[in-house]
Amino acid sequence: MANEKTLAIIKPDALEKGIIGEICKRIEEGGMKIVGMKMLQMTPKKAEGFYAVHQSKPFFAGLVKFMSSGPTVVMCLEGENAIKRWRDMMGATDPEKAAEGTIRKDFGSSIERNVTHGSDASDTAKLEIVYFFESGELVNYEWI
Repeated sequence: MANEKTLAIIKPDALEKGIIGEICKRIEEGGMKIVGMKMLQMTPKKAEGFYAVHQSKPFFAGLVKFMSSGPTVVMCLEGENAIKRWRDMMGATDPEKAAEGTIRKDFGSSIERNVTHGSDASDTAKLEIVYFFESGELVNYEWI
């Protein structure tokens, strides 16, 4: 199994619910390390850049508005098969379709307000991590 890094975002709706600690607890109990973490509020421009791949989709404007509506926590996670493990922990994008015990099932309220984001592939993870983290911000680990 491969040791990987992946990006995780705790979205504004999760911060409104006060569940940062619960999500971090699940990450650590799931055997992954948080090797970078910071709280920030995305500007609309930053959210547009991050979600540029969805620019032509009808939900893009709403997504940008939501992601820039309040603070988020961005994290770099590391562990064996971290991308798949984090995605499995999050659950399906639509909380109604997510498996029992997943973060989105337990805390998400809709497909738009699903409390977390995670990279979907290794190449995506690298791009997403460098979008939010600079060299030296991943503690005790080599830069990707």
